[in-house]
Amino acid sequence: MQSYLDFEKPVAELEGKIAELKSLAQTDQAVSIGDEVSRLQHRADDALRDIYKKLTPWQKTQVARHPMRPHFSNYLKAFVTEWTPLAGDRKFAEDPAIQAGFGRIDGIPVAIIGQEKGNDTESRLKHNFGMARPEGYRKAVRIMEMADRFGIPVISIVDTAGAYPGIGAEERGQAEAIARSTEKCLEIGVPNLSIIIGEGGSGGAIAIAATNKVLMLEHSVYSVISPEAGASILFRDAGKAQDMAAAQKITAQDLLALKVIDGIIEEPVGGAHRNPEKIMADTRAEIVKFLGEYGDDLGPLEIRELRREKFLAIGTTLV
Repeated sequence: MQSYLDFEKPVAELEGKIAELKSLAQTDQAVSIGDEVSRLQHRADDALRDIYKKLTPWQKTQVARHPMRPHFSNYLKAFVTEWTPLAGDRKFAEDPAIQAGFGRIDGIPVAIIGQEKGNDTESRLKHNFGMARPEGYRKAVRIMEMADRFGIPVISIVDTAGAYPGIGAEERGQAEAIARSTEKCLEIGVPNLSIIIGEGGSGGAIAIAATNKVLMLEHSVYSVISPEAGASILFRDAGKAQDMAAAQKITAQDLLALKVIDGIIEEPVGGAHRNPEKIMADTRAEIVKFLGEYGDDLGPLEIRELRREKFLAIGTTLV
C-alpha cells in the first residue's frame, strides 16, 4: 500500500479514485473502467512529475525520510553476493545500527559498511533507527583496517539522522569514535566510495563518508544538523524547520554545486520508494563504475592524494 506525504495529496486523491474504480470492477464485471482508469492514471503521473520537479529542501527531507524508502538491507540483498557480515568492535559490543562485512558486487570483492534504519517497529528498535553508538564506529574502523590490509575497496551506504546522543554513548567516547572513523576513512590506501541513500546526518554520516567519491540519491539530504534541531538552536522554534532546511543547503543539487559531493544518482519520479528495483540497479551501476575508475593502476599514495584534493576543493566555488 502506497504511503503519501502531505504535499502529494493531489496524487493521493487521483490514485484513490483509481483504486475505487478497480474495486468496483471486481464486484461488477459489467462495468467498463479501462478508459477512465487510463485517463486518471495519466493525470496522476503528470501531477507526480510536476510536484517532484519543484520540491523544496524541506519536502526533499520528507522524501529522504519516507518510511517505504529502500534501506541498506534492501541494497545488500539486491546486488551483493557472498555476503559475510562481521560483528562487534572487539572492545565493547556489537552495534546493529551499523552493518559491516565483505562480499562481492559484480564479482568484485568489496568491504561494505552501511547504516540500517529498519523497516518496521521491531527492526527499527533493533537497529536503533540507524543511530550508531561508539562501538558501531569502532566496528567500521576494524572493517576499514582489514580492507586496507588486503587491498579491498570500501563501499559505505549512508542513511542516518545522526549518531546516537544517549548518555551511555557519550560515556563510551562517541565523539572520539566518530573522529577515529573519519580519520580512518581519510587514511586508508584503498579506494572508498560513499552513497547517501536517505539522510546523511552530522558526524554520524561523515564518520563513514569521508571518501574518495561521495554520491547522493537525487532526493536524499546531507547536513551538519537536522533542520528541526537547527531551527531549535538558531530560531528557538523547531516549527521553523522549513526555513532552516532552505538555509542549510542540504539537497544533493546544492551540495554538488559546493563540491561537497561528486555526483547525483537520479531517482524514479516520485522517489526511490516508488521503484526500488530501478534505484538499486542504478546504484549498483555507479558502484561498478567507481570500482572500474579506481582500478589496479592507482597505488595507495595516489588514492590518498586524490581523496585529499577532493576535500580541499570543497567550497572553493565561493572564493
